[in-house]
Formats: sequence, C-alpha cells, structure tokens
Amino acid sequence: MKRLPLLCAALIAAALPANADPVADFYKGKTVGIYVGFPPGGGYDIYSRIVAPHLSRHIPGNPTVVVRNMDGGVGVRAAAYITSATAQDGTSLGMFLDGLTLSKVLGGPGNFDPAKFNWIGRIVSTATFAMVWHTAPAQTIAAAKDREITMGATSISSSSSYVPMALNDLAGTKIKIIRGYSGAPPIALAMERGEVNAHGGIALEAILAGKEEWLKEKKASFLYYLGGTRFADRPDVPALLDFATDERSRSIFGLLGGAVDIGRAFAAEPAAPPERVAALRKALMDMAVDPIFIADMTKRNLSIEPMEGTQLQKMIAALAATPAQQVEQTKKYFQQ
Repeated sequence: MKRLPLLCAALIAAALPANADPVADFYKGKTVGIYVGFPPGGGYDIYSRIVAPHLSRHIPGNPTVVVRNMDGGVGVRAAAYITSATAQDGTSLGMFLDGLTLSKVLGGPGNFDPAKFNWIGRIVSTATFAMVWHTAPAQTIAAAKDREITMGATSISSSSSYVPMALNDLAGTKIKIIRGYSGAPPIALAMERGEVNAHGGIALEAILAGKEEWLKEKKASFLYYLGGTRFADRPDVPALLDFATDERSRSIFGLLGGAVDIGRAFAAEPAAPPERVAALRKALMDMAVDPIFIADMTKRNLSIEPMEGTQLQKMIAALAATPAQQVEQTKKYFQQ
C-alpha cells in the first residue's frame, strides 16, 4: 500500500512535459502592458510600440504585449502606477523619461523609488551631444577654459542648460548660456546664423536625419556627449565623466549624465517575482540581437544600443546613492 502514493507520483511526473516551464505557463494567455509616460506619437511611444510585438515573441509563453499611454509628469504618473496599483506579477512594464531618476534624486515628485524597480534593460541611450560651430573661439572644452563661447539652451531645467552650468563650476569652462529657445531646431538655426557659438544639446538622430551636412562639410563638430560615459559609435567624443577631476565632480557628472545613459529603458514592478524578472531581462536582450527586430529598427532608421537589466539596475542604484552634499550642489545648476 505504501508503494501506491509513490506510483501515483511517478505516473503524474511522467505525464508532465519534459520541458515544463513555470514562467512560460504563467505568461501563456496573459497580457503584458507597457505603461508609457507620454502621449502617443513621441519617441518613447514609438520605441515601445515597435518593441511590443517583438518582445512578445521572446517572452516565455508568448503573452500579448500592448502599449498603454499614461501621460502625466513625463512618467511620474506611470511610475507611481506600476509601483502601487498593478498586480506586481511581472505583467506591467514602464517606459519613463530618461531623466526621471535624476529628477527623483533631486527631490522631484512621485510616489515611487527608481532604485526599487526591477529594471529589465535598455534598448538605446538617448544619445545627445553638444555641438560647436566651426567659427567659435573655442572648439574643445579645454579651449573653453580660456576663451568664452556662447551656448544656446532651452530652459534652466534642461540638460542644454544645467550641463554647461556644471562644466563652468566643476571644470572651469567659460560658457555663456543663452536660454529661452523653444527647442533643439531653433538653437540649431541660431548657431547657423551666428547668434550662438554652440548648441547645448541635440539628439544624434536629429543630426543624422537633418543636419548631416554639419559633419560632412565640417561646419560643426561634437563638443561633448551628455552621457556619463562615451557613446560607443562616437568614441572620440568626450563624455561628462571625462571632465571629472575628483570624487566630488565625478559623482555630480555621473548623476547628470545618468539620464542619457539610462535612455529608453524598461522597468518592471518593484515586487515582480525574480524568476519572471530574469525571463523578461533575457527576452529583451534576445530581442535586441534578433535579426527580425534589427531589420524592423533599421527600416525605421532607429538605433539599437542595448544595456542588460542587471547592469542598468546597478547604475540606477549608484545614481540613487549620490551623497547628499553632491545632490545639494547639483540642485544649484537648476536654480541659477
């Protein structure tokens, strides 16, 4: 009689598929929502909608992946929503503004903690550069320590303003910031007209799509990259951490450059089960090297520059742990 339970267990085990996967079993027939913190049509929305069907093919169980726009605070609303209102089961992902972590570290609004999200990975950095016109009195940051250049910017809260503010303070540059432009295109026009010597921040995609003659005809050159570490496709262009001279400036430049480095990244709920987080991370990285996905992105002239989720998690944790003294110093670049 004692053998009967053992026999039943053996029969049940034999009946189960040899490759049973609890993660695939969970996701089969489910819907995974990508909560985008912007209205339809923008860059974050476009990337999310392209990713959705491809990611579905790589997640075990092939769930349906849908984009749900949740405009509000450039991602603050969406971040709070997947923190406290969703099932915390790995079926809700967020796509937020790249600078949301920086904003939160500096005391910005929102009932969420960027470091507590389960970061799934990045598709691409928001590759942004400062450009300098060929007639400018200084063509490098080193030269700008001796000769003043004027730089076009939008508002005091934009990287086109706060990064040169930090460079003046920490690296000793003489950059005169001219704020008030409504966006990158008006700054580009102002630089071409000679109203300013430099552009405080323009996306590489915008340069290659509409201003490639700047590079071909040597009308303008890259002054610096607004990320913390150098952009892989432009390794000769210095990034913000290249201008650090001590731990204090390194911490501040790392924090300011973190937005570009985070880029267009996906996060899962803070309490999502670890095994599903691992599966989502693997799915995103597998998708990033999938020839079908690459062909789709290439057709749309969109870049792929992936970062694996655990690496992204460590980077965001480091940004969140910026010492209070450096945080207070950074806040000043948004107030002057």
